[in-house]
Amino acid sequence: MTLLLAVAAGALIGLSLGALGGGGSILAVPVLVYLLDQSASQATTGSLVVVGVTSLIGAIAAHRAGNVLLGRGLVFGLVAIGGAVAGAEASDRVSEEVLLAAFAALMLLVGGMLAWRQLRHRRGDDARHAARPTLDDPIITFSPTFACQCPRALKVLLTATVVGALTGFLGVGGGFLVVPALLLALALPMEYAAGTSLVVITITITSAAALAVRAGAGATPDWTSVAVLTATSAAAAVAGARLADRVGTHRLQAAFAVLVLGVAVYTAARAVPALL
Repeated sequence: MTLLLAVAAGALIGLSLGALGGGGSILAVPVLVYLLDQSASQATTGSLVVVGVTSLIGAIAAHRAGNVLLGRGLVFGLVAIGGAVAGAEASDRVSEEVLLAAFAALMLLVGGMLAWRQLRHRRGDDARHAARPTLDDPIITFSPTFACQCPRALKVLLTATVVGALTGFLGVGGGFLVVPALLLALALPMEYAAGTSLVVITITITSAAALAVRAGAGATPDWTSVAVLTATSAAAAVAGARLADRVGTHRLQAAFAVLVLGVAVYTAARAVPALL
């Protein structure tokens, strides 16, 4: 029965990651805790494995579709690694009740933002075949002379560090945070932000960096359940990438907003009474 739950949950996580470039990771922790009987510490560690592998498969599919800006994702993710390590270390200093309550609060915030965005954008889907954005002028150059767009560099630094810290602290891939962050800091169109967010999660190794810190703390999950969840999620990510080409992005985001709010309410109902 446990393995069947892992398969079903993995399919949902993979579909969300493949279709939206994020979102499935926010489900991994409550799935591991409430469906697969992992502790919060084990779940935050296991979720990094699930999300890391699934995002890698999704990134490959998105790259083949031409929706990945590899250079920008690489830079953003490399900066985020420092925040991910710090966040992972901080999570080991708080109780499981506080960790799950913080997770629920963040899901409520993100779900509310998604729902508000849907209410403001009910005119239809964005253009699916917008022209591929050209590379902006580099933030820092050394030839022929040194030049620095310092305000933009600071924006990227702060945004990537905060996203990385939340990734490490909460044990999520952070795609649901990376996508809006890429829109803000790097001015990417939505379809490229979704694909590039998977690069931030995988190629830049934010998840692996946080996992390395957690492994030293001894938060070892049930690897059998994690392996089943990961394999199913990775396979579903490919299907999710294909689904995104057939179903309107706003419809997918609306369904995801409802799902996130539902999981947030359930997690809060379980975590807050224990915290009080």
